[in-house]
Amino acid sequence: MLSMGTLYVVGTPIGNLEDVTLRALRVLREADLIACEDTRRTRVMLGRHGIATPLVSYHEHNERRRAPELVRRLLSGETVALVSDAGMPTVSDPGVQLVTQSIEAGVPVVPIPGPSAVTAALSVSGLPSDRFLFLGFLPRSRAARRRALEEVAKLPATLVLFEGPHRIAATLEDVLAVLGPRRVVLMREATKVHGEVRRGRADELASVVAGERLRGEITLVVEGNLEAGTRRGTAGDGAPDPDAHLRRLLGAGVSSRDAARSLSAAYGIPRREAYRMATEGKRR
Repeated sequence: MLSMGTLYVVGTPIGNLEDVTLRALRVLREADLIACEDTRRTRVMLGRHGIATPLVSYHEHNERRRAPELVRRLLSGETVALVSDAGMPTVSDPGVQLVTQSIEAGVPVVPIPGPSAVTAALSVSGLPSDRFLFLGFLPRSRAARRRALEEVAKLPATLVLFEGPHRIAATLEDVLAVLGPRRVVLMREATKVHGEVRRGRADELASVVAGERLRGEITLVVEGNLEAGTRRGTAGDGAPDPDAHLRRLLGAGVSSRDAARSLSAAYGIPRREAYRMATEGKRR
């Protein structure tokens, strides 16, 4: 039997319904209630495994109201399993308020680990995974997206982010403009029948994706700044110096303005100086 009055944070499949642990199935079967993002999607997954536990909706639009209700039920002795549509709850998904309020109320909160698009994409990316930074979904506006990318441009850690199919082309353009032609891995519809993984430089994938109409959620893995710590004229450990970085950008068709933005973010070069270097490089 499960401990009563416990909140279980349960990982569920990100695509293939067979990707669920035996422990997760047991917890979902024995819980008094399952709080889920979309009752219809969760019911499909539960039906596949013969689970008939009652469901209650818990999503971004009712989270503020629903969290206190669920905490009261937890305090009364009920066991609640929290799931999202796919992957681990609270990771770019609803659930943070329920977890936080449960902790504050003294309710035990127990993780039931499961699939994650973040680690799935990293594992097949071929990029360094010893250090990575998860950015979630970038802002909707181009200016805000580029500012967000500028904030992490100097980090040597691999970057992982989520994106929708309708914005992926624009996001890849922003990655190219701010971070340069780094290696990028695009994972779409992970673990599903039509899932795919594409690899290439940011300029290559941006060019290809611009002419396509992709479907499904996308996880993007972007190479970290291999040039971190270098200075103009000295490319330590074989990493390209700022001039080489600039030549790659201009050679990929990036505008002088965006090339200057990338150069400034990657090397800490003042914007005015970076723009001068970019315009001079464009004339060559």
